[in-house]
Amino acid sequence: MSDPREEFLAGRRPDDVALFLADSFVSDDRLERFGDRVDGGVVMVVDGERGRSAFQAATGTGAMEFAQSAMGRESPIADDLTDGTCPDDAGEGDHDPQFVFAFAEERNEDVGGIYADGDVVHAYARCECGTAYSDRWNANAEPDA
Repeated sequence: MSDPREEFLAGRRPDDVALFLADSFVSDDRLERFGDRVDGGVVMVVDGERGRSAFQAATGTGAMEFAQSAMGRESPIADDLTDGTCPDDAGEGDHDPQFVFAFAEERNEDVGGIYADGDVVHAYARCECGTAYSDRWNANAEPDA
């Protein structure tokens, strides 16, 4: 049996989106029917349209609007989509992600850069402190640190 998250992170599910919802942000045991229980929350990989709807329902904001707001600040997001490094973490308070939204984009040599090197995973996170940030990396490769 294949692992949807592994397939997504390998760039083999470009029509799907991945969501991580932290237990501290939303506690609904029903989410486990749609994803995998991980330390601190649930990760799900679902059809793009259903995923964007689920993201909206869970967070109260549109997925693409959130992604646009997070694009202005880059900071590492774990390649398993369950953790990140808040750019506002000064060592005080909690700075764990409340949620992560991600999608994969197929290789595009015409665009150049990392897009010419292979499929690209785009990930967007919101920290407990409210800061939104983003990261991107080539599928099957470690994200930029």
